[in-house]
Amino acid sequence: MRLLAPFIALVLSAAPALAQAPLSLEGSAAPSPWQRYPGWNKTNWDKYNTLANPTATPPSGSEIAVGAVTGDPARGQQLAFDRNRGGGCLACHVMGPKTLETPGNVGPDLSEIGNAGRTDQWLFNYVFDARVYNPKSVMPPWGKHGFYTEPEIRDIVAFLKTLKTPAKFANALDDPEKRPTPVEDRDALDPFVNPAAERIEAGAALFKQSCASCHATPQASFKRWAVEMPKWEPRLNKVLGAEEFIARHAKAVAGKDWLMQSRENTDMSVYLHSLANGEAIKVDLSSPEAKAAYDRGVKLAELKVGQFDFACVDCHGQAANKWIRGQWLGEPKGQFDHFPLWRTSRNEVWDIRKRFEWCNVQVRANELPPDAVEYGELELYLRKMNEGLKLTAPNIRH
Repeated sequence: MRLLAPFIALVLSAAPALAQAPLSLEGSAAPSPWQRYPGWNKTNWDKYNTLANPTATPPSGSEIAVGAVTGDPARGQQLAFDRNRGGGCLACHVMGPKTLETPGNVGPDLSEIGNAGRTDQWLFNYVFDARVYNPKSVMPPWGKHGFYTEPEIRDIVAFLKTLKTPAKFANALDDPEKRPTPVEDRDALDPFVNPAAERIEAGAALFKQSCASCHATPQASFKRWAVEMPKWEPRLNKVLGAEEFIARHAKAVAGKDWLMQSRENTDMSVYLHSLANGEAIKVDLSSPEAKAAYDRGVKLAELKVGQFDFACVDCHGQAANKWIRGQWLGEPKGQFDHFPLWRTSRNEVWDIRKRFEWCNVQVRANELPPDAVEYGELELYLRKMNEGLKLTAPNIRH
């Protein structure tokens, strides 16, 4: 026994290191060089902030001095209602009796803005770049960021000055103040309802083929794994999410190239998340590094990016529980506990990183690769916001 004692002590001292899952630490866990997904907007928005480049967006500058604004109100209405210029003003505002169907209410009802006593200069500047009055405004800088020219903004202002009568709606669905809040009550684990549920079986088959020799009872050993991801990973000096872990672990132990967003990676993520269904989300911020990463995630959620100059907290903070046209903007809590999911509008299974990328492109900001450091920190922040909620994955959302 005395001869074994040094060996036992050595094993015990090495136990923490041995307990670490093997990871491939070199290179990207995503396809490299990164290219935007097929079917997505291919425009490049290098002039504007991204989560990785927070200083690209031009500053607002000073208020522009204008005299009396003259313009074509009919042309202004056409511009305001046109969805082809960043979605149009009706995405966020009701605008009088001629308002089209399903306007939003992120911004105030402008049906009587012509009676509000606003100067022409104020109206012009608020449309051109509202940041000169409110740096945290959720109003896009329509003129400053090139959505409309100055003559076009003059036409819009001319239209705004004609708005002096409350809107009338044909039905409750057109009134954003009366429109019913959407409720997701479909059976998410029924494969006839949710195609993502079919991927559980595919992921289980991959697991049996490649992982069962080390993990014979996944229902027990992975019961809480998914709800405790992402985590700070000191070997990579970053926050490691479930899908990046799958890619790096599969490469290290089996030589598999299951890169993030690949079919195999997504199937495995769906399966492992399904094993944790019903478990409460828990975030580990016990290390100083994890807490610092979370704090950076908070800042990233507040960073305005893209041509629209939107931050996560704009849509899911100031504008939360409101309508942008016919789309409901939910609050941060409840935005994470159902991933990965079937995205009905795209007919695809998405993990949370692909959702981040989509949000970036939708606000006209260049997205990052799914294994980007910034996405890991943003995921940690969002996971913390959803702490305590029970996982229900794979789910289904529009």
